[in-house]
Amino acid sequence: MTQTETEPAVIVTVRPAEEVQSRQHLPYFVGISAGTVGATAISMNLIVIPPGGAATPHLHQGYETAIYILEGQVQTFYGPGLRESTINQAGDFLFIPAGLPHQPVNLSSTQPARALVARNDANEQESVVLYDPAS
Repeated sequence: MTQTETEPAVIVTVRPAEEVQSRQHLPYFVGISAGTVGATAISMNLIVIPPGGAATPHLHQGYETAIYILEGQVQTFYGPGLRESTINQAGDFLFIPAGLPHQPVNLSSTQPARALVARNDANEQESVVLYDPAS
């Protein structure tokens, strides 16, 4: 659904009704992407980390990630061997450079953590690479 010279520009609304599993093994709701609105250079999704849950360690090859935490407290391990970490909470913005290995972990055992995630890749799951911290 890309705009051509003869088609007028329109605003497209997306209301995701069901969650899908990401390659990082987290439930997420697809919002803006190439598949939903014909985006060419951006994606934005709602990610949910279940209580006590964590993503599979991974990196995003060739694109940057911006995150806004809506609910919860998350510890993100990152870098070679995932030896570094940061703790963030609702209201925090995070920036993850392209190619940086990372693993977010929900610090609550009773409440899910939710975040809006934007990437400069309209097909963002295509560039997810799982990461072995022992390598």
